[in-house]
Amino acid sequence: MDIVIIGSGNVAAVLGRKFKAAGHHILQIYSRNASAASQLAYEWDTESTNYKSLINPYADIYIVAVTDDAIDDITKDLLLPGKVVAHTAASVPKEVLKNVTSHYGVFYPLQSLRKEMTIVPDVPVFFDGSDETSRKKLEALARSISSENVTEAGDDARLKLHAAAVVVSNFTNHLYQLAEDYCNKEGLDFKQLLPLIEETALRLKTISPAAVQTGPAIRHDKETIQKHLGLLKDHPQLKNIYLLLTESIQQGN
Repeated sequence: MDIVIIGSGNVAAVLGRKFKAAGHHILQIYSRNASAASQLAYEWDTESTNYKSLINPYADIYIVAVTDDAIDDITKDLLLPGKVVAHTAASVPKEVLKNVTSHYGVFYPLQSLRKEMTIVPDVPVFFDGSDETSRKKLEALARSISSENVTEAGDDARLKLHAAAVVVSNFTNHLYQLAEDYCNKEGLDFKQLLPLIEETALRLKTISPAAVQTGPAIRHDKETIQKHLGLLKDHPQLKNIYLLLTESIQQGN
């Protein structure tokens, strides 16, 4: 397929690489950040523009890979009649594109993506479309880069998935940040925790999280919990989260 990518951030960069690897042709990249667009265009051996009026009108699919709050502004006054246009946001309804074309939809990669990734990970894709034309093309595009992890999902389902994704990715990363800060202040090496982090994540491939929960909270080990809270007296933010999560674990069991 001939594809125009609108945006030059993390999602745009990684999807562009996946599309190229799958044999698609990146016809053009548009971004208000001319330098970033030029860099990606050089990587993909294509052209770039930072003028909306110069967006190539002859692509098969247009992927709008920008931040959620930029979609409205980017697509305002953008007219691509007869073309399939999809944004990549989980929490934005597909109808935000209804004035751009009658064939609009969503192409949502559920993965934490960074522009500097040299090895592009498997990307589960959730797609949705306003009609059969958009659904078929977006599904075909999704299966070309993720044949075993493609699911049709409406606005409500994607929003729920996004909420769960925030918990398992953004919130856990914040816990890593707090733990690293604690280690640094207490003279400990945070990297000594990496094998534990990796093992905990790997278990989830075959076992439910509920079945592998361990620690003093689930054992109702009050003595150890109190010792930990004593250690955390100079780390009030981490102490509050420790208390909150301990209570949550105990209430669930």
